[in-house]
Amino acid sequence: MQKTKINIRGIILVALFSLLATFIARLHFFENIGISPLIIGIIIGIIYANTIRHKVPASLTPGVIFCTKFILRLGIIFYGFRLTFQSIEAVGLSGILASFLMVVCTFTIGYFVGVKVLKLDRDITILTTAGSSICGAAAILATEPIIKAEPYKSAIAVSTVVVFGTIAIFLYPFMYRMGIIPFNAQDMGIYIGASVHEVAHVVAASNAIGPEASASAVIVKMIRVMMLAPFLIILSWFIARSATNKGGEKGKITIPWFAVIFILVVGLNSFSWFSPKILEFIKIFDTFALTMAMCALGMETSFSKFKGVGAKPIYLATILFAWLIVGGFFIVKLSLLV
Repeated sequence: MQKTKINIRGIILVALFSLLATFIARLHFFENIGISPLIIGIIIGIIYANTIRHKVPASLTPGVIFCTKFILRLGIIFYGFRLTFQSIEAVGLSGILASFLMVVCTFTIGYFVGVKVLKLDRDITILTTAGSSICGAAAILATEPIIKAEPYKSAIAVSTVVVFGTIAIFLYPFMYRMGIIPFNAQDMGIYIGASVHEVAHVVAASNAIGPEASASAVIVKMIRVMMLAPFLIILSWFIARSATNKGGEKGKITIPWFAVIFILVVGLNSFSWFSPKILEFIKIFDTFALTMAMCALGMETSFSKFKGVGAKPIYLATILFAWLIVGGFFIVKLSLLV
């Protein structure tokens, strides 16, 4: 009973920080630049971890850890209510092909550059690359329990999403207006949806171009998000295959149950059984759950753990950002010919 009380106190603390993050995210300035409460949540958590955490009873820690695990998985599951299988048809084969190629190529290039070239920590490499290739912070959060990464490594990966995703909000509309990218508005939307990090970043960048770009950008981005579940299952298999115990036997494959339920939720939502008001409530709940997970993640991230990491994560994120811009252009160009 005492343990339950301790967990609840920790969860309440995380919830209060999440409410603050939600309020800040709704301020005009942050809404304009597409900064989501998830990003603000982890920043608040990190500030807490490196300032007043030592003054807070350690008994609250189990509740914070609960949010980084159970609340996180719950948020990923309910993320499925943002998607339907019918949305795939709206962008056609070109959008599907562009999304698939971007996810596969970005993760492959990122893993090779990070681990083989930069000799960067494998967990940081996987988290950073997952964030760049799929859906930013949400993908990083979903990937963390699969590879059993330490919270500070996820914080490093999320920071790269914040930096380069924010740059993308201004860069893509600028390239379009200057004629650097020879796409019409709809094709530019496909390009943005296939190559920009966060859903919020995609919305902000495409809205700056127009409604036609915004419509195709969001749908293509959602297709990338739908690839999160199969990505997690394949990653689990990859981790098990590469991990060996002392006896030289291969590690066991752990199917991420929340990823499977995520797919089922998408299928359930495809039947249109829920009213728009219910779906809107679910989305608000889901955003808050993910914000709690991000806050809790930040609350477990101390700057002292960053020592020794160096600038390699930034190098990797920069290379991936360049690939998303250049490689994304040619992949979308190719997919439009299909």
